[in-house]
This record gives sequence, C-alpha cells and structure tokens, in this order.
Amino acid sequence: QVQLVESGGGLVQPGGSLRLSCAASGTIFSISVMAWYRQAPGKERERVAMIISGSTTNYAASVQGRFTISRDNAKNTVYLQMNSLKPEDTAVYYCNALINQRFGAPPNNYWGQGTQVTVSS
Repeated sequence: QVQLVESGGGLVQPGGSLRLSCAASGTIFSISVMAWYRQAPGKERERVAMIISGSTTNYAASVQGRFTISRDNAKNTVYLQMNSLKPEDTAVYYCNALINQRFGAPPNNYWGQGTQVTVSS
C-alpha cells in the first residue's frame, strides 16, 4: 500500500508565499512522475505542475514563473514553492504520483488527501 501525505497549506495574503510538501510512503520501487493539481470551488481539477523522474518540469500557464516544483528522490517527496500568490490561486491542492511498487509492474496512480490554500487579505 502507498500513501501520499501533503502538508504546508494555509492562509496567506496576496503576494505572499507558501511551500507545499508531499511525502510518499509504503511499498515503493520507483516513482516516475510527481505532480500537483488543484481544485477551486465550482471548478474542475487542473494540473498545476509536474516533474518527471529527474528534473523535467511542466507548469500551467497561470502559475509559470511564480511556482516551482522540485523533488527529493531519496525521500520520495515532492515540493511546490508558491510565490506571488493571488486570490485566484485559492483551492485545494492535491499531490499525485505514478508509482511502481515492484520491478516490472505497471505504475499505479495515487492521490493525496488534499491541502487547502487560501489567498486572501
């Protein structure tokens, strides 16, 4: 079994910063992709950023230049540094990972429980 546990959400003023963390634990052979998604009230879940194996990253246009995704492979942890936050960044942020639990097995898709980020004055 695999668990993704997020932390770091909270309330911040516009222009402020937050850093989200997501640690994967359990039976893990390898993690190919780690990503952050978000879902605002009344809206569909959208991918914010992703990082593939090493350091290849991809960002949504709405966060490009403000958010940075990184990972620590030794700790099976992914981070999302969020700067210059805007009220429209308010959402529940979810961690996502494609994880191989053993050599040769197809990857499974896992989600964290979500962490609330609120940007408001």
